[in-house]
Amino acid sequence: MTGPLTGTRIVELAGIGPGPYACMLLADAGADVIRVDRRTNREASADAGPTWDLLARSRPSVGVDLKRPEGLALVLELVAGADAVVEGWRPGVAERLGVGPEACWARNERVVYGRMTGWGQDGPLAARAGHDIDYIALSGALWSVGRNGERPVPPLNLVGDFGGGGMMLAFGVCAALLEAARSGRGQVVDAAMVDGSASLMTMTYGLVHAGLWRDERGSNLLDGGAPFYDVYETADGRYMAVGAIEPQFYAALLRGLDLADDDLPAQMDRSTWPVLRDRFAARFATRTREQWTEIFEGTDACVAPVLSPQEAPTHPHNVARATFVEVAGVVQPAPAPRFSRTPSVVRCPPPAPGSGHRALVSWGVPADRVAELRGAGVVS
Repeated sequence: MTGPLTGTRIVELAGIGPGPYACMLLADAGADVIRVDRRTNREASADAGPTWDLLARSRPSVGVDLKRPEGLALVLELVAGADAVVEGWRPGVAERLGVGPEACWARNERVVYGRMTGWGQDGPLAARAGHDIDYIALSGALWSVGRNGERPVPPLNLVGDFGGGGMMLAFGVCAALLEAARSGRGQVVDAAMVDGSASLMTMTYGLVHAGLWRDERGSNLLDGGAPFYDVYETADGRYMAVGAIEPQFYAALLRGLDLADDDLPAQMDRSTWPVLRDRFAARFATRTREQWTEIFEGTDACVAPVLSPQEAPTHPHNVARATFVEVAGVVQPAPAPRFSRTPSVVRCPPPAPGSGHRALVSWGVPADRVAELRGAGVVS
């Protein structure tokens, strides 16, 4: 056992996307997380191989029928010995199943209750369905991503699900655990993706207020509007990323492109950015990505090759830092962030849902009772 959260116990009421990601972060950091999945009729072997769902790594999964009184009693028994509960259902679902905050506090007043939703626990949209793209549409984040004169581009589901959702939930749970250690009382962590993605836009909203950000997509310093903060195609159809904002970095970029002695427009003259972009694009098109990588190697031009997910794990920097690890034959991102004294680790590959009934024993449920619950079909 390692990681700064070693000794912390968390009951995860399984959902999809951001909730599992938050629990993956907490489990990688040492928390003893038990994932409660929906019980299915298909028996999950404790010896079954890992699944493809990397978000489920580092913790066991037990399948429980929460609609059976024995299943509800089992989960509340786990809550009694937990420090936190995490759920990602629509508002009111946990209460209807009997595992809402009040029911959990009746068993354990110190337990922190983390709730992951798109719209939040209240408000006119709280009960509506949605996905990452909908939540970031309302926070202002989606509007800001895309090329000038074109429609917004979904930034995968990184901004809503994982940045504004899962990471905010993990942060909120950790903060509430610190407070509970002082007060002896738990509280609800209402993590909503619309709130979290809005929070990620804080700097942008500040620039808007200061008049430094145009309400026109793809025309600003950090949205691809600036030619020195953009992506360029190389001779072999690949790409280089350029982020040379500061004058000294911009000068290094011009030297690398062999444009330092050319009569170029001023860097921050927005009216001439199209001219600069054309010059940069024409120059990048003359060499391959590998050649440009070699040219800018060792410089402060803030230029880097754009790598695919298949290429990134083999980049020398990522290899040196072990940014990616291989677990059960699957290459995947390593735990982050890093801790100097209590390092996080991937504790196990993602198990088949419902295959971890043995973990119930380590949580204090007698082995004969686990066998009885399995025989009755309460636990898969």
